[in-house]
Amino acid sequence: MKGYMGAVGDIGQRLLRLTALGLGLDDMEHFTRLTDDGWHHMRVLRFPPADATSERGIGSHTDYGLLVIAVQDDVGGLYIRPPVPGEERGRNWLPDESMAGRYENDEPWTFVTPVPSVFTVFPGDIMQFITGGHLLSTPHKVRLADRERYTLAYFHEPAFQAVARPLDATGADEFIHYGTHFTNMFMRCYPERAATARIEKEERLAVLERLRKEALNL
Repeated sequence: MKGYMGAVGDIGQRLLRLTALGLGLDDMEHFTRLTDDGWHHMRVLRFPPADATSERGIGSHTDYGLLVIAVQDDVGGLYIRPPVPGEERGRNWLPDESMAGRYENDEPWTFVTPVPSVFTVFPGDIMQFITGGHLLSTPHKVRLADRERYTLAYFHEPAFQAVARPLDATGADEFIHYGTHFTNMFMRCYPERAATARIEKEERLAVLERLRKEALNL
């Protein structure tokens, strides 16, 4: 698994350089500087077969990081939502906005057909933030199939102390401190988990605030 993550991480770095090139940036390392010593992680997922009561595997959502690189077996079950004219995309980094469950039962959704040796790649919330919505965080969901399904979802992430800013930022207050963003999203998504209770009990948010100020040189 570590060897696989290293290989996919190399792909992630190359994709980020290509993204900078495609956006016309002079600095090809604009994104990769964020991901040096990144909080990269991977989920090895097993989905059971659908039963008579439900085909819902994972509800619609966007991922809160920078870049997702996924590979699936031949069963299939991943759906992505393409940009819809006039449709508002939530800004998950704000406490009062969320894409969780949004448009889950509203068309259009596109089935991602499994193709051998082909990765599925899409941007996360931080990429949407940096590019001002030019590259939108991709809503996706999973429907259960008639047999079990496996997939590897790799998340190519910024470093904990990385600070992301929009390409067209006009003020110093436009930024995302990745460690704060990651922690806030974890606690919002998993309020009942032991880790969330420990963060609150041990007052780790005060430590996080100190780290945020250090990252911003405050």
